[in-house]
Amino acid sequence: MADSFPNDPIDVQMRLHQARAEYAAPCRTLPWSVEPVAGWPGEVHPHTGVVTGGRDASPGYTPEQAAEEKRLSITERLEKQRTVLAWLQYQVAQTRQTIQRLEAEEKEQERRRAVARREMS
Repeated sequence: MADSFPNDPIDVQMRLHQARAEYAAPCRTLPWSVEPVAGWPGEVHPHTGVVTGGRDASPGYTPEQAAEEKRLSITERLEKQRTVLAWLQYQVAQTRQTIQRLEAEEKEQERRRAVARREMS
């Protein structure tokens, strides 16, 4: 079996992190709602007077913001699927190696049994 994780899946994982970062950065600057939505007031705590919850109104995304968010979202999802595929390919390769090793062990075990039977007769 391979002793270390292959470079290709690691490279794919790095591309996924890059795509995620490229998606998350502009998303932090977007309005909280895709569509324009009125805000709502928060609730005042009866003992402390601290206001919790509530939201300011959201103007919604501009067409440019919506297009960029969609493009980056697709890129991120694509990289995620590539990462999953690379991991599964690695796992399949590891499983094939394990099967080959076990088949060789089984064959050797059968050979030894046959030798032992011949020696006993």
